[in-house]
Amino acid sequence: MFRKVLVANRGEIAVRVLRACEERGINTVAVYSDADRTALHVRYAGEAYHIGPSPSRESYLCIDKIIDVARRAGADAIHPGYGFLSERAEFAAACEDAGITFIGPSPAAIEAMGDKITARETVGRRGVPLVPGSPRGLHDEELEKLAPHIGFPLMIKASAGGGGKGMRAVFGPEEFAGALGAARREAMGAFGNDEVYLEKLIANARHIEVQILADGHGNIIHLGERECSIQRRHQKLIEEAPSVAIDSAMRAEMGRVAVAAAESVNYVNAGTIEFLFDSKEQKYYFLEMNTRLQVEHAVTEMITGVDIVKEQIAIAAG
Repeated sequence: MFRKVLVANRGEIAVRVLRACEERGINTVAVYSDADRTALHVRYAGEAYHIGPSPSRESYLCIDKIIDVARRAGADAIHPGYGFLSERAEFAAACEDAGITFIGPSPAAIEAMGDKITARETVGRRGVPLVPGSPRGLHDEELEKLAPHIGFPLMIKASAGGGGKGMRAVFGPEEFAGALGAARREAMGAFGNDEVYLEKLIANARHIEVQILADGHGNIIHLGERECSIQRRHQKLIEEAPSVAIDSAMRAEMGRVAVAAAESVNYVNAGTIEFLFDSKEQKYYFLEMNTRLQVEHAVTEMITGVDIVKEQIAIAAG
């Protein structure tokens, strides 16, 4: 087991990870910006190091600063929490280069699943059902020409997207050009990448996500599903588990497919496979994979009794 873990985050999730470490008998290190000098996670940790001014781009998003603190503190592992650097392949790679264990998946897995088009292509090769959509690399004219073949309504989605950014619903060809331009601009502003793709809009679909855990020895399990269909502006408001929309047979099938999706990138650690579920047709489609601990992990913990953060630490420790 690790001797000392640095938590590269702040607030509630930092305290959550620090507590799991403490319960496993692991020494802890916190980092903080000017704004967080007196924050709870700073006081809770065994050691705390200042990493810069209040803006996150000058503190919590500075890979070099966090790696430097980990070295100075003698931390042998880093837990990224969620948000900030948790899904940055270059951060996981920097930890590897520094000889520090990243408590999460490999840089390759983060990279493969972080790009929505690559993720679709990767899991599709394992037979995971996909929403009908467009391939990579199409220009505006090609996307506009393909749109009627996919069928309206459809979604324009940012390849590097998340959190509802760079997404536009299009209900007819007359809306397409304006929505495409808006989606590209928003994607560039949010992610520095304006690549988009098209996906059939599944009307009134339920949003169901399957929690998985994968160790470094080829074993992958799922811990059932959470339903997060109640959203505002593509942001989840309510998580419910188990979902009332699926039966035990569908639950087992979606769990099996979620495991196959994780296997497609040799995934290790905790992750979540998100699906759209058409309850009318009783069909489901891969949406994306979150290569990190999610905010809503506690819902699954409450119904399974599994401490996902402790399992993350144990998996990373081998």
